[in-house]
Amino acid sequence: MSIRSDFIWMQGELIPFEEAQIHFLTPALHYGTGAFEGIRCYATNQGPAVFRHREHLQRLLNSVHILGITAFPYSLEELRKAVFLTIRANKFEQCYIRPLVYAGSGPLGLDLDQTEPRVGIAVWEWGTYLGREALERGVRMTISSFTRLHPNAQMTKAKISGNYANSVMAKTQATRLGFDEAIMLDPEGYVGECTGENLFVVRDGVIYTPPRASILEGVTRDALIALAGDLGYAVVEARISRDQLYVADEIFVSGTAAECVAVREVDFRSIGNGGMGPITRRLQQAFVDVVHGLNGRSDAWLDYVPAMETIELVGQVQ
Repeated sequence: MSIRSDFIWMQGELIPFEEAQIHFLTPALHYGTGAFEGIRCYATNQGPAVFRHREHLQRLLNSVHILGITAFPYSLEELRKAVFLTIRANKFEQCYIRPLVYAGSGPLGLDLDQTEPRVGIAVWEWGTYLGREALERGVRMTISSFTRLHPNAQMTKAKISGNYANSVMAKTQATRLGFDEAIMLDPEGYVGECTGENLFVVRDGVIYTPPRASILEGVTRDALIALAGDLGYAVVEARISRDQLYVADEIFVSGTAAECVAVREVDFRSIGNGGMGPITRRLQQAFVDVVHGLNGRSDAWLDYVPAMETIELVGQVQ
C-alpha cells in the first residue's frame, strides 16, 4: 500500500509530500499526545464525496477536547474546507483521509498546557484495510491476550494517538499467529472491539453489538445500525461473551478503513457456514450503495467535494 500523494495540508499550507516533516523532539512523537480521524472519500456519479464528513470531524474535535487540548486553532468548518482543498490539490476521486492534531512544540514534558497544538491532513488512495479478498470471503480472527483499554485509564471515546499502542500490540500478535485481526475483550472480560473495528454478532436474525460504554463509537458502526433498521433488522446493544462469538450465525466488523467485512472464523472455530452470511451480505451491499450515492440516505451522509476554484482557501500551495 502506498500512502504517497502530491501534497499534505499542515498548519494552513499545502506542503509537498517530501517536505511534510516534524522535528525529532515533537512532544506527540514521544508521548502519543495527539488525536486523529480516519475518513473516506468515495467516487460517485456526482463527483468525489466524503462520507459522513462532519460527523468524523466532530469526533476529532471531541477527541481533542477529551485529551485536554484547550487552545485549538480551527473550527469544524475550517477543517472541512481544508479536507476539500487537500483532496482537490491531489486530484483524487476516491481516497482515505487522515487528519491529525498533535502536541507539536514546547518543552518535552507532560503538561499539555505548555505545548502548542498543530494540525495536518493527509490523503492517499487506499483499498480495503483487511484486503480485497476479505470483502467476499471474510477474515479469520483470534481473541487477543491484550485487554481493551479501561475507560478510566485511557479515554475510550477518543481516537487519541497513544491509545493505539494497545491496538498495535494486539494486531501484531494476531498476524504473527496467522490471523487477520484480533478481537479484544474489555476489562470485565466481555467482547469489546477489534484493534481498529467495531464488531457485530448475528443470532437468530437479530444483530447484537457491544454497548458504547467501553468502545470507540464508530461512525461506520452508527451507519450500519441505521442501514440495518432500514432493512428491517433489530439491532441490540448488549454484552457479548467470548463463547457467544463461537456459536454466532454471523459475525461482521465495521470501520472507516475496513468498511463492512464478515468474520468467517474465530479461534479456529468456523462461524456459521464459514463464509459471509446473508445479513452481512445485505448490509455490505447497502453500505457500498450509500457511499457511492445510490441509497436513500446518500444525500444526508455524503459531502460532495466542490471544485477547486470554489473552495474558500484555508491554505496555499507552498
